[in-house]
Amino acid sequence: MFFKRSAGLTVSEIISLTGAVPRPGAALERRITDVAPLDNAGPRDLIFFDKIKFLPELAATQATVCLTSERMAAHMPSGISALCCADPYRAFIVVARALFPDSMRPSSLFELSGIAPGAHVHPSARLESDVTIDPGAVIGPRAEIGARSIIAAGATIGPEVRIGRDCTIGAGAAIVHALIGDRVIIHSGARIGQDGYGYMTGLKSQEKIPQLGRVIIQDDVEIGTNTTIDRGSIRDTMIGEGCKIDNLVQIGHNVQIGRHCILAGQAGVAGSATLGDYVTCGGKVGISDHLTVGEGAVLAGGSAVITDVPPGARLGGHPALPVREWMRGVVALRSLARRMQPTQSRGTRDGGKE
Repeated sequence: MFFKRSAGLTVSEIISLTGAVPRPGAALERRITDVAPLDNAGPRDLIFFDKIKFLPELAATQATVCLTSERMAAHMPSGISALCCADPYRAFIVVARALFPDSMRPSSLFELSGIAPGAHVHPSARLESDVTIDPGAVIGPRAEIGARSIIAAGATIGPEVRIGRDCTIGAGAAIVHALIGDRVIIHSGARIGQDGYGYMTGLKSQEKIPQLGRVIIQDDVEIGTNTTIDRGSIRDTMIGEGCKIDNLVQIGHNVQIGRHCILAGQAGVAGSATLGDYVTCGGKVGISDHLTVGEGAVLAGGSAVITDVPPGARLGGHPALPVREWMRGVVALRSLARRMQPTQSRGTRDGGKE
């Protein structure tokens, strides 16, 4: 109900879009207008089936068109047009994007274009064509905003901030001391460019260290709701192109994040840490300050990283260890706990004596 429905796609158009191969008897002219899970689909919904454990849901589905693999197509009930491809889920997402293009980027909450009544744009700010500013947004002195960008209600863009083209800044976001590339999405409530956590400790008080750097966010980055990215202290905080950062992530001052990294919710990267390209951090990963995480490393959710990580490593645990070593430790600890249980029970019966 929240996204505009398109006219839909015929099965033939879905085949052209995804490269799927139809099984004999597929209804090529049937029109699909929505996507749905197996257990909630109707006749005009597209589904996908790629795991045998969902066979009961497939048998009961009301859908009539399904993306699947050659191997799984043998399980397809009669009456469902099977479209076979190497990666059914990826093809499903391609179709969903085509059916609901408005879902790919947040839009104006006020559903208008141009500068809305109630927006506050400083006279020295520079806006390119087709920029949308919602009510309550504040654009500071000498700020620059590129063409077709959207600044949602209540967002704050500080003095001299530069935002590229085709960007979306969500409701209530605050951006200061930052340079932002093209096609960047910053969701509601994010805080970009605020002071980093820098203090010089003394015997009686903590003296604040000036935070003089910037935040630089390259093209095609997406930053989730209520994420915070501190500006640098003596160098810039850098977020590389194509990075996807989830909600509630904290990135400290001077951090350098390479291209196409993924940081899941509640991850934290302490000051002056460096992440290479294509690093993946699961939820609640913590990376200590001044460390280097090598290109392509994968850090399992909840990992505590306290030493440098070599390129391509796969770590998990607290502290983080190579995944196989971490899992052996978990197994050994559980085995030890099981062996100790009879001894503990006997000690209790004997009044605590061994």
